[in-house]
Amino acid sequence: MKKYVVAIVGATGAVGGELLKVLAEREFPVGELRLLATERSCGKKISFRGREYVVEATTADSFAGVDLAFFAGGPASLLYAREAAAKGVTVIDNSSAFRYDDEVPLVVPEVNPEDVLWHKGIIANPNCSTIQMLVALKPLYDFAGIKRISVSTYQAVSGAGAEALAELENQVSQLSAGEEPQINVFPYQIAFNLIPRIDAVLPNGYTKEEMKLLWETRKIFHDDKIAVSATAVRVPVYRSHSEAVSIETERPLSPQKARELLEKAPGVVVVDDPENNKYPMPLFASDTDEVYVGRIRQDIALENGLLLWVVADQIRKGAATNAVQIAELLLEKELL
Repeated sequence: MKKYVVAIVGATGAVGGELLKVLAEREFPVGELRLLATERSCGKKISFRGREYVVEATTADSFAGVDLAFFAGGPASLLYAREAAAKGVTVIDNSSAFRYDDEVPLVVPEVNPEDVLWHKGIIANPNCSTIQMLVALKPLYDFAGIKRISVSTYQAVSGAGAEALAELENQVSQLSAGEEPQINVFPYQIAFNLIPRIDAVLPNGYTKEEMKLLWETRKIFHDDKIAVSATAVRVPVYRSHSEAVSIETERPLSPQKARELLEKAPGVVVVDDPENNKYPMPLFASDTDEVYVGRIRQDIALENGLLLWVVADQIRKGAATNAVQIAELLLEKELL
């Protein structure tokens, strides 16, 4: 099998580290590896498949001879992604820089794999909350159509970065010791609390995080008529996002049929036996690649309504694993 020159931009961050882990686990054919980051991370050493690599500073010259570049998020995407693509590099970008660009496909391999065919050098990875929701909804959308989605997300602190994760850990220790919790990353104490705002508030009253679910769902499903309303909440969970999803379908869809469809869907695991306390939870989803669906039931407020509870690891399936699956799709279609 041919091996490829692969670069990871943002290699020292949480997503960059997870990308390396997933590439190794899935045995992606990496020949030469270049680990790139900011100047302050330059010189750090990272092991991959038994070999030690030195992290280099990202520059415009970093992409010479590279076949595939994963951008793990952050300002580097705007600075270097187009330049890398212009040099013939295929870029898979985890930031929001290109998600709403009509010239850039936004891809979830289980949902719209065909969109990789029209990429022009850059493929965007969707927002983590969008990825897990649409993996769960795709088989239902294909069978019954979906007119409307109402979703509340319960998002782990690691989605806000390593400093946010450390803040939760510190606050739990401080409060347990009877001390005043220190607040730096979030506007309020996150330990033993919920914060119903993620990202900037837009003029319509929704946050940018909430509007991403509308914008990205329409682009990925190629359906500008689908209505999406979201509430995004930060919760004191270390890892893995949860979502309470209500859908209104165009045609009748029973909970039993939905279970049948989901049990056959790629990337989905149905855990739906609430009477025996079996349902998806972050506790079990963390460090896995699947999207877990449970609490499947009729929405009694709607004629064609269905409720689902959806959980997935936002660092893996919501970021690194989805990106590597896109790369595998490119190999499968001989586009690298």
